[in-house]
Amino acid sequence: MRRRIFALTMGVLAVAGSAQAAGPRDRLYDPAAGVLVVAHRACHAPAPSRGMTGELPENSLAALERCIALGVDVVEIDVRRTQDGALVVMHDAKVDRTTTGKGKVSDLTLGELQALRLKVGDQAFEAPPTLCAFLRAARGRVVVNLDLRDEGPTAAQVARVVRDTGAQDWVLFKARAEAGAGPIADQPLYQNLAFVPIVGGKGGARRAAQLAVITAAQARGARPIPAVEMDALNKDAFVAVRDAAQAARVRLWSNTLNTGDRHALTDPDKAWGDLIAEGVSIVQTDQPAALLDYLHGQGLRGLPSVTVADARSPSPAASAGSPRSR
Repeated sequence: MRRRIFALTMGVLAVAGSAQAAGPRDRLYDPAAGVLVVAHRACHAPAPSRGMTGELPENSLAALERCIALGVDVVEIDVRRTQDGALVVMHDAKVDRTTTGKGKVSDLTLGELQALRLKVGDQAFEAPPTLCAFLRAARGRVVVNLDLRDEGPTAAQVARVVRDTGAQDWVLFKARAEAGAGPIADQPLYQNLAFVPIVGGKGGARRAAQLAVITAAQARGARPIPAVEMDALNKDAFVAVRDAAQAARVRLWSNTLNTGDRHALTDPDKAWGDLIAEGVSIVQTDQPAALLDYLHGQGLRGLPSVTVADARSPSPAASAGSPRSR
């Protein structure tokens, strides 16, 4: 395994060291700029190897700051709409699990939602951030991948907020690409926005040859795509999509959430190393610090400088006054 990863490092990723000086969006679009790390719901997990021992609320501004201190490339967050039409960062349809309150996001006004506090166990932290506040906090420091939750906001509404915030250069949209569809990135909605098509998945096209055609079609648009995300592909489909993506010179995105991450903590060569050796260069994980440590150990990227202030978890309720922007 280490030999295969070393070969990959010396070949496709030969310019990774110099490319890390480029901005987050530039690295996303450069297939030779090393393996990129996507933090699922931001960096909520502890990072003990970097002195960050406390758990943070998912989808929080505090977890965003931890991602930036760690040197994560992309932060994935979830977007929902309140009763009065505001866009907020929240994964679940209900606030019960992640905040001090109860009820559906869609039944609460923005004022009611921001009177709550995100929580970890019995500790209360900041108010749930608005999308606008989160994008402003991320400004130019990290790419933000927006996951629009079911029965939530439309892509058009979210794109308007992105443009009104001036966040076009550090936002990433994704949507599933089906057979026969034209390049989604060319749609007017995504003009000047980074877009990644998703191929495969439950209910989607499954045959390897068909997925290769879908991948090639999405990469042939007038507007370049940085990557293709794979969803629930078998081995044959993985190889077909990988080969089509490599022919189009776009990155391959894979997720190691849940079971994959648990295995990665005990056998990272198997969980992460095999994916990288097979051509994956964007990995989404709930364990971004562990993945960054693994990549550093394999010589695939360096470590950022983390100050003492960066390494400390914020005190509970430290960021209670999030801007009430839509």
